[in-house]
Amino acid sequence: MKTDIQWAGDAHASELSTRYNVTPLTPAFRVDPQFEADVLEGLDDDQKHIPSIWLYDRRGSEIFEEITEVAEYYPTRTETRLLAGLAPQLESEIGGVHSLIEIGSGSSRKTRLLLAAMHSLARYVPVDISADFLRDAAAGLARDFPGVAVQPVVADFTAPFALPASDGATHDSAGNLGFFPGSTIGNFTPDAAIDLMTQLGRTLGPRSRLLIGVDTTQDPALLIPAYDDAAGVTAEFNLNLLDRINRELDGDFDRRDFRHLARHDPQQGRIEMHLVSQRAHEVHVRGRSFAFAAGETIHTENCYKYSPSQFLHMAHAAHWRCERSWQDGGRTGFTVYLLRRDA
Repeated sequence: MKTDIQWAGDAHASELSTRYNVTPLTPAFRVDPQFEADVLEGLDDDQKHIPSIWLYDRRGSEIFEEITEVAEYYPTRTETRLLAGLAPQLESEIGGVHSLIEIGSGSSRKTRLLLAAMHSLARYVPVDISADFLRDAAAGLARDFPGVAVQPVVADFTAPFALPASDGATHDSAGNLGFFPGSTIGNFTPDAAIDLMTQLGRTLGPRSRLLIGVDTTQDPALLIPAYDDAAGVTAEFNLNLLDRINRELDGDFDRRDFRHLARHDPQQGRIEMHLVSQRAHEVHVRGRSFAFAAGETIHTENCYKYSPSQFLHMAHAAHWRCERSWQDGGRTGFTVYLLRRDA
């Protein structure tokens, strides 16, 4: 799956390029054909589903940032605390790192901890599918870290993508540090997670490293509130997908006909997010009709909570080996791993 967003320069982009050390990106909007294909195919399946990556349009990305602030959502707080502790020692432990490549960068808030601590960094490459959100986050980091070249890449990171050419001398890929926070790896089944880490290894190159956050929590008392908060922020995040389909694909979903559902599947070791139809009705997308029974769901996201042994097995299968890990000592067991690619 690969994004089809096209880019062009404008006055704002020129200003960014002039004032800050950032590669300017301004999208000429067009509907991603893969989004259309995934929605139409997913709504036609027996278990209706839409890949979670499409939750992250600009509005979805903004709402997700709100989710990270709610009291029930422990992963962001826990991982940020771990990163704050490890960042000052990271550079001395792994040697010179010239390029930090963040996968699914979002607002890049956690990245600031690494950029501030790692003085050998020459460039930062944030990779995200939400073009507008990416541009704004990149501009802020370029302003605050003028000594680091910021080269944003708009891409669906689940498909192969190329790193931009670096300014100046060619860098050895051993100086590439991938950063994959937020336990986003949990959005993938075990086989898909292995495929993704294998692909990232090829992109980052031989002897590169990957700093990755993994949530291991299996306590429903923590999990359900984290994905169904009392203020309804996560529900709004999920329902925003229907608004996006209406806006971009000529849909006629009425969000009042759906409710958000988060449920724990202990056999699969994951949280599932669904949109539940409140009544029997029919919707239309791109001129096609899709019938919903009362109680029928659209499966929108999985969040696997991999145990340390599960994750390390997957990392090894993807040709990564663990150099070090930092684990939360509280109820969550959230872990940040430093992996190294040998070949």
